[in-house]
Amino acid sequence: MAVTSAVLAACSTTVQVEPPTPTGAAAEACGGLGAILPHSLDGADRTPFEPASPYVAVWGDGEIALRCGVPRPGSMTPTAEVLDVNGVGWFRDPQRPALFTAVNRVAYVEVTISSKHAPGEILVDLADPIKKTIPE
Repeated sequence: MAVTSAVLAACSTTVQVEPPTPTGAAAEACGGLGAILPHSLDGADRTPFEPASPYVAVWGDGEIALRCGVPRPGSMTPTAEVLDVNGVGWFRDPQRPALFTAVNRVAYVEVTISSKHAPGEILVDLADPIKKTIPE
């Protein structure tokens, strides 16, 4: 999983997230996503993370983490169920139920959601920014 741990630095918490390394059209599309993502998701505010990357966003103390430009989910089969949430197709990894990946775009967008949050609300809030920046 990409969100590995929280590290205390001075009086603030910095979340460690492994950034993806998209290329081509995926990198271009993912580059614009961060600027229009919501400041808050399900009551959790955006927070700092390391290392810095235009392809990552974190809310809360790592409770919600988004990585844009990840590889296709390895566990996604041709017959896998994909949930449509406001025009964005989300694959929920059956082996890691906290992991959702938007799969019907030029870039895969992975979102990890802790059990503290309602996935449905978060996926709805992320649908418009994804549709605006990541073409099908």
